[in-house]
Amino acid sequence: MFFEFFGRRPELRVIATGSRRRFRRWRGERPFWAGLFTSVAGLPIMYFPYAHLHLGGIPLALSTTAGAGSVIIGTLLVVLGMCLWFHQQVRVFAGVAALLLALISFPVANFGGLFFGLLSGLIGGSLACAWTPPTGTAEAPPAVNRASTAVPVSEDQSGK
Repeated sequence: MFFEFFGRRPELRVIATGSRRRFRRWRGERPFWAGLFTSVAGLPIMYFPYAHLHLGGIPLALSTTAGAGSVIIGTLLVVLGMCLWFHQQVRVFAGVAALLLALISFPVANFGGLFFGLLSGLIGGSLACAWTPPTGTAEAPPAVNRASTAVPVSEDQSGK
């Protein structure tokens, strides 16, 4: 049914193809994955202190006195992730801040959102610090001239 829907409307394919190309170009000009990992890191850090989970019928409450701290850390991580997407110039600052906030979330926010937020924040901050903007033109690999690398075979090496 899905394919029949798009099969009847070829203009939707053209629109979808153009949108996909624009998104890929937008994604290539910024630290997209760093921003995604950093933003996603804030969600479990904010969620788990206020969640009431049931594990096999046993209520599990992770409420601690650090509820406000986890909301602040989680919100800052989400904002840093958005900054990585829309303000690439602050990538190093945002990456270092995301690394520090992720490390601070370990003791403050229930082991960094049960390690999900901690690991995602560390990965996102590391990617942000390591990302470099595209140079504009891709460099072609140097051409190898096979003729100039030929070594003459002497009588000693020919096996005679």
